[in-house]
Amino acid sequence: YFEETGVTFMVAAGGYHTVGLKADGTLLAAGYNSYGQCDVDDWTKIMRVAAGGYHTVGLESDSTVVAVGLNRDGQCDVGDWTGIIQVSAGGYHTVGLNSDGTVVAVGANDHGQCNVGDWTGIIQVAAGDAHTVGVKADRTVVARGDNEYGQCDVGDWTDIIQATAGVSHTVGLKSDGTVVAVGYDYHGQCDVGGWTGIVQVSAGWEHTAAVKSDGTVVAVGADWWGMCDVDDWAEVIQVSAGFSHTVGLRSNGTVVTAGANFWEQRNVGAWDLD
Repeated sequence: YFEETGVTFMVAAGGYHTVGLKADGTLLAAGYNSYGQCDVDDWTKIMRVAAGGYHTVGLESDSTVVAVGLNRDGQCDVGDWTGIIQVSAGGYHTVGLNSDGTVVAVGANDHGQCNVGDWTGIIQVAAGDAHTVGVKADRTVVARGDNEYGQCDVGDWTDIIQATAGVSHTVGLKSDGTVVAVGYDYHGQCDVGGWTGIVQVSAGWEHTAAVKSDGTVVAVGADWWGMCDVDDWAEVIQVSAGFSHTVGLRSNGTVVTAGANFWEQRNVGAWDLD
């Protein structure tokens, strides 16, 4: 997906905030900031960023991690992490992928979503609201945490190159550009069986968005505030689905958005991340 294109910038949609990583390793942020989740102005040398429910996590160029925002459950206690190559922020927990394929996690663990210390051979991680997903080197998938709706029932998935976790559903991108999904589907957020030509996927609260190989975007699921109104997007290289909004990064570094703007999380029209 987008990291493989050589692009050095990215966007991340959290609960009610949006974060943008610029090519120079600095960040922009907009939206709900009552917990300081948008206080990233002084971050530098960031390689990747993740936005959780009410916190923001950054992976630094030296493979250490920084985090700001709500820390009620210790989801920002990442100061001692080293050797990290990827991070993911969930509702109230944070997950880090070590260079040796093992995984670390901090934060809320009421469903066992942080009990990932025995995982090995992982190449990508994704944190949902209360579950954690890992893609293995053999392209199978493991999951741990809340499974009330079957969102962790990924044991039979194969040939997965990227996984993403929403509140109560999990989505996997296969190497042939098709998509699979399990979990809560009341709003049709798992109705991705007909998708083809997909290069990157993102699971939001109760919707799912994906970038196609031609730079267009598709989305299914809850659309109360128009977060699935992405049909006219073009030249998109990465998409991120939040609780109630969707953010798309275009190839020229500009950003498009759809959905709710209660906390001005969509006020990113002037951003240029390139």
